[in-house]
Amino acid sequence: MSQGNSDGTGGRASEACGAVDGSFAPGQATACTVREVLDRVGGKWSIGILVAASQGPVRFTELERRVEGISRRMLTLTLRNLERDGLLNRKVHPTVPPKVEYTATPIALELHESLVALTHWAERHRSAIAAARTAYDRAHGGDLPPVPQG
Repeated sequence: MSQGNSDGTGGRASEACGAVDGSFAPGQATACTVREVLDRVGGKWSIGILVAASQGPVRFTELERRVEGISRRMLTLTLRNLERDGLLNRKVHPTVPPKVEYTATPIALELHESLVALTHWAERHRSAIAAARTAYDRAHGGDLPPVPQG
């Protein structure tokens, strides 16, 4: 699933698992739950937010600056979903204007090391991946491989 879909599903992820009527084949409910969790924490927006929130309380505007390319709407949706999934705590301070801070929960903190490792891996290999894409596009006339259906 793409990041846009994984963070903005509104609960439709279970439909993608074939559970439109709420019934699952044996073992399917567990697989879908794992897939949904991986979709949520593995998305490009979620990773940046969770890494930032794992370093201590962070405000919405700070996240806007730190998570490159995210729109206000996507940040709002992603924060709401991460809070719903128990990965972030949202605290509203009774000030004018209201001050809202997000912090990582213990389960998100447990995930932090893996997310940082994944981010570092991406930074180390992004040039090689870009070069591989360029070589592939040159060799295949710029055609993208077919998208698997299913």
